[in-house]
Amino acid sequence: MRRKTNQPNFKALTLAEIAVRAGVSIPTISRVLHHRPGVASETRERVELILKESGFVSGGGMELLPRGSSGIVDIVVPGLDTSYSVEIVRGISEVLERTGLRLALSTTGNTVQREQQWLGKALESSTDGAILILSHEQTCNLAELQRRKLPFVVIDHEGGIEIDFPSVGATNWAGGRAATEYLLSLGHRRIAVIGGDATFRCSIDRIAGYRAALEEAGIPIYPEYIRPGAFMPQTGYEQTCALLDLPEPPTAIFAGSDLQAMGVYSALRTHGIAIPDTISVVGFDDIPLASMVTPTLTTIRQPLMEMGRVATTMLLRLIAAEPLDHPRVALATTLVVRESCASLHP
Repeated sequence: MRRKTNQPNFKALTLAEIAVRAGVSIPTISRVLHHRPGVASETRERVELILKESGFVSGGGMELLPRGSSGIVDIVVPGLDTSYSVEIVRGISEVLERTGLRLALSTTGNTVQREQQWLGKALESSTDGAILILSHEQTCNLAELQRRKLPFVVIDHEGGIEIDFPSVGATNWAGGRAATEYLLSLGHRRIAVIGGDATFRCSIDRIAGYRAALEEAGIPIYPEYIRPGAFMPQTGYEQTCALLDLPEPPTAIFAGSDLQAMGVYSALRTHGIAIPDTISVVGFDDIPLASMVTPTLTTIRQPLMEMGRVATTMLLRLIAAEPLDHPRVALATTLVVRESCASLHP
């Protein structure tokens, strides 16, 4: 059970219901909420009265919060030791700054136990809702949150999240394909890929995109060029060393994350191999470090801050009892060409 507050509980009307009751359009409701012109004074007064009676109060910015709100949104991330989580939290904070909500940040350390501990505590807390980046599939626990009517949105970087749960992600399959197609366009045929944990949906999709690009180009897929790992530098280093020990090492490496690509860089330099003259490298994420290393890293950009913004906007709608246009949002990935790739010499 969630903790009780001293304020009365309301079943807040959605903006659509308020619009019907007032006999106006939703854009008119929006103009009233944002104190914009273009609404007759009599209509404005009628809408404001219905808003007040419905249990809505202004959240201090663009969004509305139901009366009785605790004013707290939980943000759950694996950790703050990578730019991935930091960039998403920046996007979340940017949107929450326009509301009366406060952010409560929790880290799970990429462990199932701590994720389950938070999910259990959430059912007893007075949080208004949560934005979750989970490292492990928690379908049953998320279903329980949904059953208890606790609003939440998942940013599914790593977990295999069902479509029924509100979620924001990126087009990982398309990103994996774009990275591989770019290397193919430079003449590379021996292209290796280093993935993340084999159970992570994003890793599966990125490798699937890699395989699709090779298949469409009629290039054989060599199992020894598909390496498992984690989205961290150590995996990039270790798997690159293993790739260099092959009888025919790759001429290009597609790393599953930019941090992993930093490990690839380190391994290649340890072996005296020039980037991109001998081996080209592509990353994934486009964290700030990608444009600071030498050579600057060609990578697939996923809009991390925008993922945070979209997830927060979705959560605010759920808190306000408004329906979502789509429960699942996948933001586009794009290829960012820098200096770490070169045409394969004939």
